[in-house]
Amino acid sequence: MKEHGRSEPIIHVENLTRDYVMGSNVVHALRGITLDVFPGEFVAVMGASGSGKSTFMNLLGCLDHPTSGTYHLEGTDVASLNANELAAIRNRKIGFVFQGFNLLPRMTARDNVALPMTYAGLTRDVIERRESAALSAVGLIERAEHRPNELSGGQQQRVAIARALATGPSIILADEPTGNLDSRTSVEIMAILQQLNTHGITIVMVTHEPDIAGFCQRVVRFLDGQIVDDRRQVPRDAAKELANLPGEANERTS
Repeated sequence: MKEHGRSEPIIHVENLTRDYVMGSNVVHALRGITLDVFPGEFVAVMGASGSGKSTFMNLLGCLDHPTSGTYHLEGTDVASLNANELAAIRNRKIGFVFQGFNLLPRMTARDNVALPMTYAGLTRDVIERRESAALSAVGLIERAEHRPNELSGGQQQRVAIARALATGPSIILADEPTGNLDSRTSVEIMAILQQLNTHGITIVMVTHEPDIAGFCQRVVRFLDGQIVDDRRQVPRDAAKELANLPGEANERTS
């Protein structure tokens, strides 16, 4: 499979390490990771608990600093940035999707989607336009005024994806986005992510489920802080599989 988009990687990490001091011990969470992710790729990151994949995702998300090594995001040397500069990169370039949805319970779907844009200081008219477009992209514009407790788990995750989309990120980092969902709803979420990926959004997703990783173009496996396998594959088509699943009528995935 050829590389997507332009030849320069959107993510380039080289000899990345992360050590944690635990009392008198040093835990080597990452041991010299080198990896390129190209624009438009959909990458699954897999590995057992303690393998380093969560530490790696925190570094990619500019939530932590590496101990050594380099990390370039769209050509910017992220590893050298201070806290304020990291926050600016997070707001402009990265969208996050979490297993637990992380929605504010007293806010509507629309207001949850608007939150990161409000923090970024965008004008009200820009926020309203983007939040509507993002909710439409995940098939939830008709639920815009509902609060999280009025939505199913799958719908809450769609709101979380819309929130990640709304700032126009270059990349979406998804941490076990189907971990709290049943199998059918998991396929629905993967159909949405695949659709977003076809529109050019680069996605890196942590999952422990081989079945879910099957929807990605590439699978990177971590073990003991190192990459032990990195292979491309022909991804399964979530929208087609969803159409063939028995059960209730499909929710919209577009």
